[in-house]
Amino acid sequence: MSIRRGMSSVASKEWRDYFLSTHFWGPAANWGIPLAALADTQKSPKFISGKMTLALTLYSCVFMRFAYKVQPRNWLLFACHATNATAQSIQGLRFLHYNYGDKEHST
Repeated sequence: MSIRRGMSSVASKEWRDYFLSTHFWGPAANWGIPLAALADTQKSPKFISGKMTLALTLYSCVFMRFAYKVQPRNWLLFACHATNATAQSIQGLRFLHYNYGDKEHST
């Protein structure tokens, strides 16, 4: 693929319409949630809120379904919420282990 052909496809009306739509900017702005959750995996589990973690996990599962069902499918939104659901699940496991795990062997 030549550079000229690549630039003309990026400059196409269809491409511009996508990048100027909420179909792109909604998920792009939403990436802050999973990035924060991934960053929080490095912090102490004593700061994790079990209720908020569960709420964010369920929220992301609902929006993963929405992103798949909406036409055209919004794969960027789906990926964002799949990442968040995974990160929140990890946080949930850390919360459970910290609060309800074997206290004798915890450090």
